[in-house]
Amino acid sequence: MGTTHAFQASYLHAMTREVLIASDTPRHIAENVAEILVNANLAGHDSHGVIRIPSYLQSIIDGRTQPVAEPEFVSETANTLRVDGGSGFGHHTARKAMERAIEKAKEADSCSVTLVHTGHIGRLGEYAEQAAQAGCIGITTNGSGSQDGGNIVPFGGARGALGTNPISVGIPTGDDTPFIIDFATSMIAGGKILFAQSRGVDLPEDCIVDKHGNPSVKTADFYDGGFLLPFGKHKGYAFSLLMCLLGGLSGNFDLERGAMGGQFMLALNVSAFTPLEAYQEGVRAFLDGIKSIPAAPGFDEVLVPGDFEHRSRLQRLAHGVDIPDTTYQEILEWGEKLGVSLSEEVVEAADVERYE
Repeated sequence: MGTTHAFQASYLHAMTREVLIASDTPRHIAENVAEILVNANLAGHDSHGVIRIPSYLQSIIDGRTQPVAEPEFVSETANTLRVDGGSGFGHHTARKAMERAIEKAKEADSCSVTLVHTGHIGRLGEYAEQAAQAGCIGITTNGSGSQDGGNIVPFGGARGALGTNPISVGIPTGDDTPFIIDFATSMIAGGKILFAQSRGVDLPEDCIVDKHGNPSVKTADFYDGGFLLPFGKHKGYAFSLLMCLLGGLSGNFDLERGAMGGQFMLALNVSAFTPLEAYQEGVRAFLDGIKSIPAAPGFDEVLVPGDFEHRSRLQRLAHGVDIPDTTYQEILEWGEKLGVSLSEEVVEAADVERYE
């Protein structure tokens, strides 16, 4: 296993912000992206955290990401919204889109959103939590698929045709541990392969096959033309297709290539159906009842979705976030290229306050 270093969240945030600003990203966008990446690390989902910084910076240089782009609300009704990200940072676009969706849901009970031209939007659970914290049920999906190819094989298929196609759902509980479902429809997220590679460790069994279709645990086999497998065989495959179909509501499909996909969000105002406080009390009582079930042999306790992220956040805020040395050195090299110092001095008082 490779060497890691523990850093405080405030430093990771400041470091991310500074390299993004040095790449011509406006400060308010850089702050949003930094917070969303660090939140992923704090939640224990390192595959969607600061490990992504080098690829984002390269995307700016290559012209694939427009760092100054602001999301445009191109059309809307009382409870629908179509958002164009202008090929800017997807994190900024997705946060603004969910923010507007929540506002509309408070007025019209629900709001469905499609997003186009966003690029990578990071950990989907971020936006599900955003909705839950506002007293809404939030759903976010991301799907892509094409007969031309993809990273995930369809069930029974010999080559890839689908993306990792994740879904997240957030439900308010009235406390700081909302119910959060957040997973790829592949056995593991693509970013977890990147993270395993950065740490020099093997993947779990039954997650990938090499380019010849043979089972493997080596990250090198995946990056040499291998593929991910869908979770739950035909069930995960069906969910993966559903993510593509929901994304296709954006109008992003190609008949000739047999391609469809995009991002979809839904914000549902709990108060439109039942009083929010009473619902949250009921949800918490229900979940706590499930958690009271005796643990099976080999387990310490029964958990529910959201517990892992909450515990990880508390632990990492107290003790720091472990970052692979390979990732940290790569970010430092980018800092040198961009002419920006990434010493501890970049941390501002507001950064510390943000994560207290």
